[in-house]
Amino acid sequence: MFTAEQIHAAHSKVKSGADFPAYIKEIKALGVTHYKSYVLDGHTDFYGEKGHAVTTPAKYAALNIADKPQTETFKAELLAHQQGKTDYLTFIKMCADTGIEKWEIRMDKMTCTYYDKAGKEVLQENIPQ
Repeated sequence: MFTAEQIHAAHSKVKSGADFPAYIKEIKALGVTHYKSYVLDGHTDFYGEKGHAVTTPAKYAALNIADKPQTETFKAELLAHQQGKTDYLTFIKMCADTGIEKWEIRMDKMTCTYYDKAGKEVLQENIPQ
């Protein structure tokens, strides 16, 4: 089963959104089936087979998440991040400012779904393979 250290090592290779597909491929190979990442403080819950779970600690001081999502602004800024135009912390601040509370990655469907504070789906994308 995977460890927090293995997850951290894989994530340390991500410099921009352009590196995300390779990261997903690497942690999927470790046995991660899905995970939820929280914008509030950067902690992430990783899940594997047979109930295996690992939670990584907060990565930064807590952010204020906007109450109302700004979907179109979020989509435009997400695209810029995916093209490698912003770093991870810039992306995180943008998520908070545009009302994104968390995202969930599903390895079985190869999707990334973003949610607002009310738990409503804001956007679902396919992860390039």
